[in-house]
Parts: sequence; C-alpha cells; structure tokens
Amino acid sequence: MKLAARLDRIEPFYVMECAKAAVELSHSAACDPARGGRPMIFLNIGEPDFTAPPRVLQAAQDCLARGRTQYTAATGLPALRERLSRWYAERFDVDVPPGRIVLTAGASAALQLACLALVERGDEVLMPDPSYPCNRHFVAAADGVARLLPASPAQRFQPDAPAVEAAWTPATRGVLLASPSNPTGTSIAFDEMARIVDAVRRRGGFTIVDEIYLGLSFDAAFGRSALAHGNDVISINSFSKYFSMTGWRLGWLVLPPELVAPVERLAQNLYICPSSVAQQAALACFEPESIAEYERRRSEFRARRDFLVPALESLGLRVPVMPDGAFCAWADCSAHADSSWDFCFRVMREAQVAITPGRDFGPHAADRYVRFSYANSMEQLRDAVHRLQQLLSVSR
Repeated sequence: MKLAARLDRIEPFYVMECAKAAVELSHSAACDPARGGRPMIFLNIGEPDFTAPPRVLQAAQDCLARGRTQYTAATGLPALRERLSRWYAERFDVDVPPGRIVLTAGASAALQLACLALVERGDEVLMPDPSYPCNRHFVAAADGVARLLPASPAQRFQPDAPAVEAAWTPATRGVLLASPSNPTGTSIAFDEMARIVDAVRRRGGFTIVDEIYLGLSFDAAFGRSALAHGNDVISINSFSKYFSMTGWRLGWLVLPPELVAPVERLAQNLYICPSSVAQQAALACFEPESIAEYERRRSEFRARRDFLVPALESLGLRVPVMPDGAFCAWADCSAHADSSWDFCFRVMREAQVAITPGRDFGPHAADRYVRFSYANSMEQLRDAVHRLQQLLSVSR
C-alpha cells in the first residue's frame, strides 16, 4: 500500500519507543524481585503521578449518572469557556473573553487545529531546539517545514528576538514556542516574549505559544501568560498537566477573534467536539477544594525539583539551567557517555531507571542531554538517585 509522502517527514516518537523498551525490560529478571531484581523506576514520561482530584472524579460520575453524555458544540461547553475566561483574569490578570476560547480534544488537537488553519505547503515555522517533538510534526502534518533554532544554556534553551529576526526568511510564516518548555522546564522571560511577538507581528506572522505547563510555574518572574502581549497571540493549553487530567483528553485554544470561526469549522469536521464527560468534569477543577489541591501538588513538584537537580549535579549530570516550571530537568550526561541514547539504555539495563535521551527533542546537542521527569514520588526519586550513585561511582 502506497503511503502519503508526508509520513516521510514524521519521525518516530522516540520518547514512546524508549518507554516501550523500558516496559519490556521491566518484565525481565533484572526487574523481578522474586528473581533478585528490583522494579523499574520510570522517570521518562511527562505525566503527573497525581490523578484528577475527588471533586473532578465526582463530577464525572454525576455526569454519567445523569446521562449528560451527548455532543457539545465544537467549541465546547459555554460554561467551561466562561470559567476559563475567569481563570485567566484571576490567575494571570489577562482579559480573555469566552468567545476567544475553543475547547479541544487535548492540547494535541489544539496544535493540529492551529497548524491546519495557518500553515500552508512549504511554509516555515520557527521553533527552538530543543523542543517537544510533536510540535514540529504537527507542522509537518500540515505540509509545513519546522525550522529549528539551536538554543544554548545562555539563552535558557529558548529563542530570543534577535534569533527569530535572523532566521526569518520569505518562506517563514510564524513561530511556535513553549513556555515553560518540555524538555527543559525553562520559560521565556516576559519582556523577551514581548520582543519576539513584536518581531513576528512586524513581519505579518503568527505567534503560537504552548502554555500547557504554565500553571506549574515555580518562579513569579516567568509565570505570566503570553496572551498579555496582544489579542493576536495564540495560546495552547491543556487540562493534562496542572489539572492532572492526562487521559481525559481535554485542552483548549485561545485565538484571535477572526480565527475562531475557521478553527470551529475544522473541529466540526475533524472530531465534532471534545469529550462531553471530560468537559463537565473539568468545571470542578476550579472549585476552591480542587484549586487548593492543585496548589499543594505544585508545591510538591517544586520540592521534587529542589531535591533532584542538586542530586543530579552531584553525580556529574549537570543541569545548566534550573527548571522554573513543568516537571522535567535537562541534564548533561557527557561526563559519562558520548551518546545520550546509549547512556539511557545503560541506565535502564544496569540501574533499572528509565530516562529519555535527547534524540527526540532536536539535533542540537542531542547526544549530550537527557531528560529526567520528576513527575514521580519523592520516594521513587530518592531510590533512583541512589541507584545512579551506585552505577556512576563505578563508571567514574
């Protein structure tokens, strides 16, 4: 069967390939306590170890019990769009009318809708290297070209306005950024984001900012939404990370007013509407009891970061920029290996700790860096560090 040529531009999702290898290894003798092994510790997947809090679970059960499972509008429940509008005002001091908010089947659907609405064949979209791999593949799926801008530790692994201006060509259509970023956990400074938005605006381009980790910012200097820089900024967000609803597949877009109708038309045809049960349940995310729990969890993620990063540094796994959000750390493994891919598989086999190599996140310094996710319990993190100490003290 002849496949579409666009598939040639979609690379494997190596995060998931490594995850499959880790799961397979977890069934081996090395990870079987009955045969003298120890269970695999998974620090490779960016998924909170917390599930949805009680009020959200109860809201979903109530929705099912009452049979409220029919289609919603493609743009989502009006009540949830209104609640998100208030969330932006309360949390980020940004005025976002409900009519600019489109609920989606996860942030992935939001990214797909934005790219299909804005990117044409051959259009270039600038984004940082390193960055989340699926972002560039959404561009490729729209027949565009993701152009990666190498970003150094001195830049906090993020592009700046001069880099965007220098890379802009007649083929460039816009930028796709993430703040905080996966895999680095670093954000773009508020003033620098303003300069980037202005540079793109002057060239008639679009600015899309993936803000799915914005609720998990630890530093007030970085915890502000790019939406403050104008109604033409497009924000991607999700209930998966801060709100701990990964498998519920519910996200949202904040769009310029003129883009809402075109994106709605795409959504109607691509998936009709997001899950109605997930939307009804998500209304409970904003109840005081739920917010208090989410803030407790955010403090827990920060405590994990504050434990893990110094521990990695002591093992020669330097984290050149302290993550200011999310739950991942971008660590330099070059003191221990020439290949981050080989290093990760060695750590999986010999220490039974699963981490992610840099290959997925862009070619720049990919062999040098690995990603540690601290979306796992403090107990598991301590055990993982102990295992790494045992392994790396031998290798050093």
